[in-house]
Amino acid sequence: MARKVLTLAEVRDGSLRNVSFEAIAAAKTIAEGGEVVSVLVGDQVAAHANELIYRGADRVVVVEHPNLKFYTSDGYSQAVKAVIDKEQPEGIVFGHTALGKDLSPKLAIKLDAGLVSDVIAVEEAGGNIVFTRPIYSGKAFEKKIVTSGILFATVRPNNIAPLERDESRTGSVETLAVEIKDLRAIVKEVVRKTAEGVDLTEAKVIVAGGRGVKSAEGFQPLKELAEVLGGAVGASRGACDAGYCDYSLQIGQTGKVVTPDLYIACGISGAIQHLAGMSNSKVIVAINKDPEANIFKVADYGIVGDLFEVVPLLTEEFKKLKVHS
Repeated sequence: MARKVLTLAEVRDGSLRNVSFEAIAAAKTIAEGGEVVSVLVGDQVAAHANELIYRGADRVVVVEHPNLKFYTSDGYSQAVKAVIDKEQPEGIVFGHTALGKDLSPKLAIKLDAGLVSDVIAVEEAGGNIVFTRPIYSGKAFEKKIVTSGILFATVRPNNIAPLERDESRTGSVETLAVEIKDLRAIVKEVVRKTAEGVDLTEAKVIVAGGRGVKSAEGFQPLKELAEVLGGAVGASRGACDAGYCDYSLQIGQTGKVVTPDLYIACGISGAIQHLAGMSNSKVIVAINKDPEANIFKVADYGIVGDLFEVVPLLTEEFKKLKVHS
């Protein structure tokens, strides 16, 4: 059954987030040969439209307004709802990001639609679109189908492979004028405490530290390794609670959920709350002095040793590999 599927593209710091392309890939599966329409919302964001077409969108609808410069649920819901009303899609896909998690239920209520959140796989089976999502903090998985109404889902970053970029693709770019009004909250400025560099939720490589790093300075070797690998630095709640780093780096049940290709856990014991945030990583390497640490139960590779000795050695070896590659 061919469907029209709408996706929401996210722009951060002047660039499209990678999850925007992953949402298009998921939408292609849901569309089953139908049309994929990407929505660009913001202030002066139209320049990103062609990139969405190169990544698989058939059309792009741009909604620009000064009140959309910063995200607010009121402003963005007005903009996206206007596009939904005009396009009448059979499916909608957002990223399961801070923005997507806030906006999707608000729109689902307005549309009287069900919402399948935190999807890690989308496939066609038996004439249905099947969504797979983790439950019980990643200990199990469930498959869901939507029996009626709009197929509305949010996809977890780093789980659905984006389509190959193809500059030969063409598609129309349309502008929709929407009056954004009656905002109950107005954002004047956004001050970020997150570290510069790779976005933690979209990073392919994460080097994370726990209480074993012992201090804020103890994160420096981890930062150096992450830089060599082109990755991001994360932390357990224990490290954040101890004041070694900001809570924006926290990974776990009460922090960010990540699924990188490579997760290097340094001085992390492996509390169940932390495992809930990273256990679905493709390859897990654990470095810990305690051979009985729980983190080794989920690790693909384990190194029993002092992280302050092991991490610099890894950094040097990776530097050598980069030189020779």
